Amino acid sequence: MNAPLDVSFFPRPAKPLTSYKPYWAKRFGTAPFLPMSRAEMDALGWDSCDVILVTGDAYVDHPSFGMAVIGRVLEAQGFRVGIIAQPDWHSCEPFKVLGRPNLFWGVTAGNMDSMINRYTADRKIRSDDAYTPGNVAGRRPDRAAIVYSQRCREAYKDVPIVLGGIEGSLRRIAHYDYWSDKVRRSIVVDSKCDLLLYGNAERALVEVAHRLARREPVERITDVRGTAFVRRASTLAGEPGWFEIDSTEVDRPGPVDAHLNPYLTTAEQAAMQGAACAAVQESGSDKDAFESVAASADTASARGQFGTETPAHPLRFVPRAKSAVPRERCVIRLPSYEQVKAAPVLYAHASRVLHLETNPGNARALVQAHGEGATARDVWINPPPIPLTTAEMDWVFGLPYARSPHPAYADERGRFDGATKIPAWEMIRFSVNIMRGCFGGCTFCSITEHEGRIIQSRSEDSILHEIEEVRDKVQGFTGTISDLGGPTANMYRLGCKSPEIEAACRKPSCVYPDICQNLGTDHGPLIRIYRRARALPGIKKVLIGSGLRYDLAVRAPEYVKELVQHHVGGYLKIAPEHTEQGPLSKMMKPGMGSYDRFKQLFDQYSREAGKEQYLIPYFIAAHPGTTDEDMLNLALWLKKNGFRADQVQAFYPSPMASSTAMYHTGLNTLKGVHRDGRAERVDTVKGERRRRLHKAFLRWHDPNNWPLLREALKEMGRADLIGNGKQHLIPTWQPATDGGYQSARRKNSTPPGAAPKAPAAPPNALPKKKLPAQTAPAQGRILTQHTGLPPRAQVSPPKSPPKNPQTIPAGARQAASNAPSKAAAQSARAPRRGKS
Repeated sequence: MNAPLDVSFFPRPAKPLTSYKPYWAKRFGTAPFLPMSRAEMDALGWDSCDVILVTGDAYVDHPSFGMAVIGRVLEAQGFRVGIIAQPDWHSCEPFKVLGRPNLFWGVTAGNMDSMINRYTADRKIRSDDAYTPGNVAGRRPDRAAIVYSQRCREAYKDVPIVLGGIEGSLRRIAHYDYWSDKVRRSIVVDSKCDLLLYGNAERALVEVAHRLARREPVERITDVRGTAFVRRASTLAGEPGWFEIDSTEVDRPGPVDAHLNPYLTTAEQAAMQGAACAAVQESGSDKDAFESVAASADTASARGQFGTETPAHPLRFVPRAKSAVPRERCVIRLPSYEQVKAAPVLYAHASRVLHLETNPGNARALVQAHGEGATARDVWINPPPIPLTTAEMDWVFGLPYARSPHPAYADERGRFDGATKIPAWEMIRFSVNIMRGCFGGCTFCSITEHEGRIIQSRSEDSILHEIEEVRDKVQGFTGTISDLGGPTANMYRLGCKSPEIEAACRKPSCVYPDICQNLGTDHGPLIRIYRRARALPGIKKVLIGSGLRYDLAVRAPEYVKELVQHHVGGYLKIAPEHTEQGPLSKMMKPGMGSYDRFKQLFDQYSREAGKEQYLIPYFIAAHPGTTDEDMLNLALWLKKNGFRADQVQAFYPSPMASSTAMYHTGLNTLKGVHRDGRAERVDTVKGERRRRLHKAFLRWHDPNNWPLLREALKEMGRADLIGNGKQHLIPTWQPATDGGYQSARRKNSTPPGAAPKAPAAPPNALPKKKLPAQTAPAQGRILTQHTGLPPRAQVSPPKSPPKNPQTIPAGARQAASNAPSKAAAQSARAPRRGKS
């Protein structure tokens, strides 16, 4: 009944994770925590680490933290793994605390993109970091993956660097960078890593680790799925057996055949092509051929007149001939970095091609040129990794995680819920992840590009075993499981009904514009998991905190009943994102009809259970394709239904998302991309005033927003909505307000003029010298906003002998005295990065 069967019949021609021969260091056994210091290594009997992981997050040994999963997977393969968490990036010395890794560095910015972690959607610096002890900001640099890779190279330049994590995964090709408002190069080029592993990388990482352990040069590891690397232009695509598809342009016409002359006979047309007509050859002349054809026509006509019908021949559909070149040996050449940087239409085209090549069953390799001439090189991106089987998922989640932060983060009481509490761990402390992947395809979300569209589910026994582990081992557990879900709450064991269709499908979403007829929507296994979980001894409540796909849920009323009556703690958050079809079509989200049907079921089952429960809808402001009228209609819907939004989410253009491509190019990449009028233009919300206006419509009830809304309504010709009646949106009167906004989060961003809190020292930080107070930064220590690295040391020119001050005019002496300050100002305007 509970056999670990895969929901997806997707063929997995990959070596199982558990079939590798363990590395010789397996004899050292399992570490209670992966070591973060030399003292911990000595206690384990290690003289060195085979792999050292560098991460921008605090080290929490829990399967919801990527570095813990990667570290435990490598440990299970027999490798000695150390972790350097949130190192001081101002020099390479903190990267040497564990010594030289024997095999490779594993680098990641952390569970979040470092730029999204540090900046709000309005580009303001956040004052907190949920992945740092004490919720303290400033413990990781901007573009942490690049900075960490540079410091690792400085520390031990001959050790290979393997980059991973979501920051690297979503920047694997040239991408639009919202924070600098320009197109940046692939992170493989900027970080100078040897390999990039994108997506959930257990399968690729295990293969790469064992091949490096066999002393295979890293530059030869070019055939692993889910990896990207840099090579000189055409060093692979030019090899025998590879077929390159040129997709560097749009609207390029194909071969045009010459038009045939309609006044030529068949024999004359054949003669022009150097051939002879078969009918002429049989009859001997054109005249005989014509008479033969006419006689055949008369005979057929006579048969029809006398009721003698010719025998019927059924139509035969001939399948399209397969290409002589295997799909796995094809590579698509995208427009180069220089092209997508200069032409938005080519950026949109490259984004569209990338998103079409995400299905592991039919995706082809991609290559994108960076640079020209002698510096030209290609970023080669192999097809996505093969999804894990259910047995492999159970193995990964069944590894010996401590399920708590590293002891170095404990407070004076030896606990982790005080001053050193890590909010991200606190959030998932009592939750259980039951699956990976998402086939929703929402354009503002990058889960599909990172985790894939194929749902990878754990077995019921594995999930229940982890719930029992939480109950028995996690300190502070009171009997409530805070979440039983994943990227989406209700996609557990859902997948395509046909393995052939699943492997060949090119659709970006299985549920838009409607639920695919080939998608299985049986929620029975998920209902069974819920019921078995809440029946376990010691489990009082199992809540569902992951996002719910309500258009799928309404297909299974029994699931909605189970969810509403047993797994909702008073409020259930769902995300319609908008009410208007314009922005919804750009988001690939269902219409409000699905929301209304789900709300009807939610209210019905809540009444039957005698519970007073509420739906909390989430909406996005300023998404591409959203007009001012769309936001006005959304505000009217909110007022009509009695919703007063407290937290407002503005669209955040994250790297590689389809919505980000729309934001940057103004083109709808969900449809054909063209240079002419065939392309669909998208209204993009840019500029501070318009973004503020769209957020103000969501918070229509806030008096601080009323002046801006009055002005906008008058410009839109909707002054009829200004008044003091129930039919009006905002009143005519204005109360005394402070003009500010304080969200429920309380610390959304650093207040203007306020200094951020000083970060606490990491456990492996080196002692620093106290610098004297100074108004100008010391030479060689100018820190940049986006890298946090000091510039390279400049070689000072030899000083000329001092001149006699009496021989220099006063104006010249003044200019000479100002020269150093001008040079310092010029250096500050154009800082240089540290050595790589």
